[in-house]
Amino acid sequence: MTSGVFTLGGAEREAVLAPALAALTERHRRACPPYDRILDAIGARPPYERVADLPWLPVRLFKTHELRSVREDQVFRVLTSSGTTGQRPSRVFLDREAAAAQTRMLAATFRGVLGERRLPMLVVDSRSVVRDPALSARGAGVLGMMNFGRDHTFVLDERGRVDAEAVKGFLARHGRERFLIFGFTFMVWLCLRGLGADLSQGVLIHSGGWKRLAEQAVDNAEFRRRLADECGLSSVYNFYGMVEQIGTVFLEGPDGDGLYCPDFADVVIRDPETWQEAPPGVPGLIEVVSTLPTSYPGHVLLTEDMGVVRGVDDGCLPGRRFEVLGRLPRAEARGCSDTFGQGG
Repeated sequence: MTSGVFTLGGAEREAVLAPALAALTERHRRACPPYDRILDAIGARPPYERVADLPWLPVRLFKTHELRSVREDQVFRVLTSSGTTGQRPSRVFLDREAAAAQTRMLAATFRGVLGERRLPMLVVDSRSVVRDPALSARGAGVLGMMNFGRDHTFVLDERGRVDAEAVKGFLARHGRERFLIFGFTFMVWLCLRGLGADLSQGVLIHSGGWKRLAEQAVDNAEFRRRLADECGLSSVYNFYGMVEQIGTVFLEGPDGDGLYCPDFADVVIRDPETWQEAPPGVPGLIEVVSTLPTSYPGHVLLTEDMGVVRGVDDGCLPGRRFEVLGRLPRAEARGCSDTFGQGG
């Protein structure tokens, strides 16, 4: 893995991001009246001297509010998140400039792992997920990653069953060279281990956690060990990202020692009782910051995920090294956004 867009240490990153994100906050405030009202309601005012001083929005607000900083006729694409039954999906509004930037920076983030050339690609999913006109977050994730591959071969057939013949044919064509495998964590675990295939030349990129398979979840070390033992897969990279901050992904280091932040992004871990920044080693809610969201105020978001910073400038890449611990219970997550309910 080459450093690519993973070059800034903690102090240098803070010096770059704090003023850039403060300027973006004021830009969105001028362009997005609901955002301006929310910040007024919570008394947010510059100066913001540190990244941790910036006002955050609960990610849930994108399910309930239309938050965009461009005119309606400038909206190029509307992305939606996956919502569980009965939940409204998040809506994210991109103009052409923002859409191009997120595509460009996503490519830069993965280049250090995948190289410059498109690799043959195994998709641990069914082709049907990218055909749905109302593209789900899962479908958007698959479609986004397909940009980095060629000769796309789907591991599952249209009915969601493992297509062993398709995999066999793919490996006959490409199994002796580097190839890309992409899938959501729980699907990789369910589908790849039983194939009995030699995937030793593969580079696996996975994300999304365990969803409804929480009772079958294993920790990251066990996940990596079993894939190495049963499939020969030793090049494994998890990433953390969300549709509300599209184009920004936090990528696992090659040794599986944690997730790292690209140069245009960072994380803050907040104590869910006091909302103060938690020190390394102390779990809290994950706040994600990124300079990419220019067409909507998604640059400083408090997620509903618990996490912990494991170290700063002490891993294989510079900056914060963190781990995602799991979702906040739903009732507590709703409580986090109650304060903002009158903001729209």
